[in-house]
Amino acid sequence: MTTTAAITLGAVNMEAEDPPALAAFWAEFLGSTSNEAGGNVYLEPAPGGFGMFFAPANGPRPDRQGTHLDLTVVWGTRTAQVARAVALGATHRWDVLDEVPWVQWSTLADPEGNLFCIAEHPPKA
Repeated sequence: MTTTAAITLGAVNMEAEDPPALAAFWAEFLGSTSNEAGGNVYLEPAPGGFGMFFAPANGPRPDRQGTHLDLTVVWGTRTAQVARAVALGATHRWDVLDEVPWVQWSTLADPEGNLFCIAEHPPKA
């Protein structure tokens, strides 16, 4: 039997037109602190969270975004977290509230148009 060490998420890496501005949005939303060097910005993971790294974009944004963040919040707090993200500069795109019984989510775009979801899972009975 082969055993491996636990694999954890170190950081999400994103290209940005304005790395400091986009990092500032995510730092405020996630409760992170940032470190900037040479046009790149690294967000330290908040307790229990993950890091993020922002680098200058090196080409046009693709028409289709193949990957996005799914952020989980406590049941009953999704709408407040969506409102908080919008107040910080995100755009609310749509809600999916009845597709499956184990999750409800809202899809948003950050200030540069990167999609992300805020999801809540009902408590288990």
